[in-house]
Amino acid sequence: MISEQQFQAELNQIIVNAIREDVGDGDHSSLACIPADAKGKAQVLVKEAGIIAGVEFAQLVLQYVDPTLEVEVFIPDGTAVKVGDIVLTIAGSSQSILKAERFMLNAMQRMSAIATKTRVFVDLLEGTGTKILDTRKTTPGIRAIEKWAVKIAGGENHRFALYDMIMLKDNHIDFAGGIKEAIEKTNTYLKENNKALKIIVEARDLNEVQQILACENVYRILLDNFDFETTRKAVELIGNQCQTESSGNINEETVREYALCGVDFVSSGALTHSVYNMDLSLKAVL
Repeated sequence: MISEQQFQAELNQIIVNAIREDVGDGDHSSLACIPADAKGKAQVLVKEAGIIAGVEFAQLVLQYVDPTLEVEVFIPDGTAVKVGDIVLTIAGSSQSILKAERFMLNAMQRMSAIATKTRVFVDLLEGTGTKILDTRKTTPGIRAIEKWAVKIAGGENHRFALYDMIMLKDNHIDFAGGIKEAIEKTNTYLKENNKALKIIVEARDLNEVQQILACENVYRILLDNFDFETTRKAVELIGNQCQTESSGNINEETVREYALCGVDFVSSGALTHSVYNMDLSLKAVL
């Protein structure tokens, strides 16, 4: 996984780019009618039940826009919220509050939606020992906050990007000439480039599982679109030789049954690509 320093750099880049995109050469609506020295207070209100996420990120946004803004948090990240709850209040320059409003809310709404969906999967897996993973099926440009939301809700992050883990999927295997060839070439590449990246290899059937097990330095086998019975057979075949992960057809109806097959992880792109933003609003306190 990426380092904390890299993660913080990703967050900073998201904030800088989002404010550039939204504000440009100025928030002329506020500049036109709000005096520069005007002070105000506003609160983030919950308008839909779910799991709140993005509170810490909102503080980073507000700090970037105006370090003099004062934030009081009432409900921390990862907490279940209901309609009418006040998450936080912001006090200070009215112009600054309005400048940060839209991006801050957009991020919190998106992160809360992801956290809410992730918590459903986490609860469904309770007692199984299996963990839910996200994927790279994220919104371009804001992957860091989407994966952060998964963690907030109790899920686990898969690789962050193409550079922090090796994942040999069907197309890699086919283009490389087969499973053995793909894994051997990968191990050679890692050695020659002095990289200590973990290798995950996708299997499409039990025969491919056996081929993978005959190779060296495989960290995890990804059982792609296996049915329950075949998953159980694959887990038995793999034993303790490496980790196991189920992917494909993972949803609220199937996730626990896959976990009960004995896999270490289940991964679902739906955590980040199939959610609707949770409704939040920012209201002035008069």
